[in-house]
Amino acid sequence: MRSPDAVLRQDAQGRAPAPFTAVTGMSTASGTFGELLQGVLPEENSDFLVTLPIARWARVTFHGTPGTDELEVRPAHKLKALRLTEMIMQSADAPMGGVLAIESTLTEGKGLASSSADLVATARAVANALGEPMPPRRIESLLARIEPTDGVLYPGIVAFYHRRVALHTELGSLPPMTVVGADEGGEIDTIAFNRIPKPFSAADRAEYARLLERVAGAVARADLAEVGAVATRSALMNQVLRPKRTLDDMIGICRQVGGLGVVVGHSGTCLGVLLDTADPSYPQRLVDAASACSELVGNVTVYRTLSFDR
Repeated sequence: MRSPDAVLRQDAQGRAPAPFTAVTGMSTASGTFGELLQGVLPEENSDFLVTLPIARWARVTFHGTPGTDELEVRPAHKLKALRLTEMIMQSADAPMGGVLAIESTLTEGKGLASSSADLVATARAVANALGEPMPPRRIESLLARIEPTDGVLYPGIVAFYHRRVALHTELGSLPPMTVVGADEGGEIDTIAFNRIPKPFSAADRAEYARLLERVAGAVARADLAEVGAVATRSALMNQVLRPKRTLDDMIGICRQVGGLGVVVGHSGTCLGVLLDTADPSYPQRLVDAASACSELVGNVTVYRTLSFDR
């Protein structure tokens, strides 16, 4: 989206030349509740994850002013987005300065892909202001220079090489689900987490490959129970890297209320019980899950997953 607005400036002699044209570019990117699956495949450099898009977004507006080169970001701590904007301007045909404004409903440091959503929305908003294309491959090449990145630049559920920032497979979409989310508290630095050596054996890597095949088939069949089973297994395998102290209790709650499975932010602090919104017993399951999670950790947030055209 671009909206022109004439901005007059004076030259050194105080004369008003032809107007510069200020432009505005806007875009959004959704977050993801942790990952349905995250691990390492048998081949080299194969750390991967499978996304679970949720109806929470980062919204970015870039107010660009041609003829200037000063860039600003609001809030001021969003320095990665500022760096990305600077990188885009370095290769732009007609670079400009401006103000980058970021609004987000994704809490930082929890495993909701808040940083990835910020950056993807930033890339698209700045490109919209410049009138330049910003296809996924270009976004990947830019973000690979900044940090490990989630797969939120693609619609639907994807398998994504997050450390090397490259698509593995677009898996498709699922019917709507609800995540009854709990937060164990604190924040996790995703970059630091991804530097942790992965103590996974050849057998573990082979199991991750099988789990990826299982979740890919489950998405294709819209088999929510299988999706939940894979998510739960992935959460358990991740305990050697980023243990969740309440995982066993959450699995117990899931069984108690008849949920699909437990999904976690593998590099975050959040856990959630997956529920099928089409289940006739869904309203009661939701109440029961929320009540049990509240008793367990004292906080509950309900998220809706995003469904795309199948």
